[in-house]
Amino acid sequence: MNWAKSQKTASTMLTFLGDPNSKLTRALDLELTHPGPVEDLGPGRCKRFAMHVVNGEIKAVNVSEGEDDPPGEKEENLAVSLAEGIMATMK
Repeated sequence: MNWAKSQKTASTMLTFLGDPNSKLTRALDLELTHPGPVEDLGPGRCKRFAMHVVNGEIKAVNVSEGEDDPPGEKEENLAVSLAEGIMATMK
């Protein structure tokens, strides 16, 4: 809730979820397992992604990653999970 407030998305169509035990991350097969980022961030971290869900049905999942960019930090990989990227997928 505080994250939504700080990002000024409270009371909007966006929902932020916490996953402290990585249960959802693993169920969605979105665990970041590349040794480089795992060494820096630790195990059980989630890949950067945006998901479009309607009435409990997953319509799209955009994951920011690349073969040479496992954490999805490069602009061309990151773009798919930013607002414009997921909105383009939703059209």
